Amino acid sequence: MPDIQHVVVLMLENRSFDSMLGRLYPNDPDFRGLTLNEFNKYGNGQFGVWNDKGMTAATACIPDPDPGEAFIDMNFQLFGAAGRSDNPPTMCGFAENYVTQAKGAAAAVMHYFSPEQVPVISTLAKAFGVSDCWHASAPCQTWPNRFFAHTGTSLGYVDNKAFPIPFRAPSIFSRLEEHDRTWRVYFHDMPQSMLLRDVWALAITHYRSFRQFLADADQGALPNYSFIEPGYFADLFDNFMPNDEHPPHNVVHGEKLIADVYNAVRSSRCWKNTLLIITYDEHGGCYDHVQPPRAVPPDSNVSAFKFNTYGVRVPAVLVSPYIPPGSKIRPPQNADGSEPTPFDHTSIIKTLRELFDLGGQLTARDQAAPSLVGALSLAAPNNDGPASIVPTLVTPSPDALSTRATAAPNGMQDSLANAAANLPVSAPLPGDEIQDANTPVSARYPTVALAAASATVRTNLFLGVSPQTS
Repeated sequence: MPDIQHVVVLMLENRSFDSMLGRLYPNDPDFRGLTLNEFNKYGNGQFGVWNDKGMTAATACIPDPDPGEAFIDMNFQLFGAAGRSDNPPTMCGFAENYVTQAKGAAAAVMHYFSPEQVPVISTLAKAFGVSDCWHASAPCQTWPNRFFAHTGTSLGYVDNKAFPIPFRAPSIFSRLEEHDRTWRVYFHDMPQSMLLRDVWALAITHYRSFRQFLADADQGALPNYSFIEPGYFADLFDNFMPNDEHPPHNVVHGEKLIADVYNAVRSSRCWKNTLLIITYDEHGGCYDHVQPPRAVPPDSNVSAFKFNTYGVRVPAVLVSPYIPPGSKIRPPQNADGSEPTPFDHTSIIKTLRELFDLGGQLTARDQAAPSLVGALSLAAPNNDGPASIVPTLVTPSPDALSTRATAAPNGMQDSLANAAANLPVSAPLPGDEIQDANTPVSARYPTVALAAASATVRTNLFLGVSPQTS
């Protein structure tokens, strides 16, 4: 077993594997990327995958407007207008769904970035390892997939707006706590993971700003498990653009966040004992050509969906001195010769359980998930990779910042602001009774700036910190 004492997960937003890394290894038959022959049909047109050369601000925001990511939209994207069936998905409905749902040009969701356009994630993928076999846990929105990463289930919920607050499934954070392992969630504005019921009494001591992550790495004081949430909102006062990469947010800001995380870990005394996982919660409507395979349902909670199919592939880059450079990381072949179970977000849970001896499964899904430990195949931590990565420096223009701040909130931003509005005014203490409440989503925020202000104020109240110290 490799000597990993620190696992760091950075989970970004709403990009498919093909859109970000599909041309990482062009013309390599041992890589399940784009051949440039992939297409969708809509009306009388055929829309192939394409790249907008260069990297203007407009290019970095493709697709714009935001594609559909609700469960009904994902079904359309995977199966076409006829909807979900028992047959394998055809991946034929991305372009048509985009036009009919987002009213955008059909070609936008077929766009991909070249390695030169997203050099940070591409450099790390080649210097360490990339998985072309990592799927979102379910063909659902952000919240279901993020809860799969934390708990191994979404308890049958498929869309953000339907979730009860707090979310009652036991999480990997409480499992770490039970086994005297250290953990922290580092965040920028409103951490979605704070909606977990079993972290409420621990939140004050375990949730910290992203600035604290940089400080902890610098001091060699990273916990056993660090989960990093990006900035979901534009902030006019801090001159901050969202760095979650959720379309149409500029991916260059996400690239800088990836570089900041890598540079902090790489320069830390913790480096030789660290596994960094960079992935995305779901595809967000962006095209991918690989059919999601069948999955083991996590539990008996079903609603509109049986949770017996994975979601669309998402980017997944693994960084550690135990990973050989240029690795293509895939799950092991099944003993009976059948297709291997792909990685999904519950592979994070499986890996943590193995590395830190955390006991048995949270759900049937994380029990079935392949672990990432096999990717740490070097006998000693000898692959130090780049000493640092210098990202493209982009200072948002006042016009660009204003455009993002005055836009209507996307589904994730709206759901976060509503969830934050329903947080208690202070976090409960250990031993306090926590009421389960199925809180309806009711408040509406006309702009991102107002949603952000509400979400951050309520988050700070809950954590008992002032905005200046958060």
